[in-house]
Amino acid sequence: MQSDLPFSQACENNKAPILALLQQAFANCRNVLEVGSGTGQHAVHFAAGMPHLNWQASDQALYLPDLTERLRRAALPNLPLPLLLDIRDAAAPTVKGYDAVFSANTLHIMPWPVVQQLFARLNDFCTAEATLCIYGPFNYNGRFTSDSNRAFDASLKSRDPAMGIRDIAAVVALAGASGFSLQQDHSMPANNRLLQFIRS
Repeated sequence: MQSDLPFSQACENNKAPILALLQQAFANCRNVLEVGSGTGQHAVHFAAGMPHLNWQASDQALYLPDLTERLRRAALPNLPLPLLLDIRDAAAPTVKGYDAVFSANTLHIMPWPVVQQLFARLNDFCTAEATLCIYGPFNYNGRFTSDSNRAFDASLKSRDPAMGIRDIAAVVALAGASGFSLQQDHSMPANNRLLQFIRS
């Protein structure tokens, strides 16, 4: 742990089980775009664990300085410095040519219209055949999967009513509108899921 940089204990806890699944999901991929890289702990761990691919981190301007510093210190050959990417800014330069996209713990933070924008912009980011992996908590049939998720959702909404745990059916529908079909719905620790979509 680098104490002078922002640190997420949740990232530290979940990075190993996520990597185990991504090593399968991204086995044939070469260029991955991570949306919302945050502290960069995932980016460093996943790039180190999958040296066959280029891991492109990205985030909003607010998080970029610390994210850039963590990646610079990691000095991994397949982990370039992060991109500035704000899903809400349609005028921003489009990042193209990725055969995989990964995002963790972002959909419940983004207001729903921004979640919709993210999925709509996948066509800008991705190649014709691409893999999409989304990690985080989800509801099923409008119901929470655990009391801890219910409490987490209430905590999110107390910060911002636009935040909240999303229903998996709505997310699958958005992915489908961009040509991605759900291939795997993996159960993860701490009542989270990893959703693997493929477009072909």
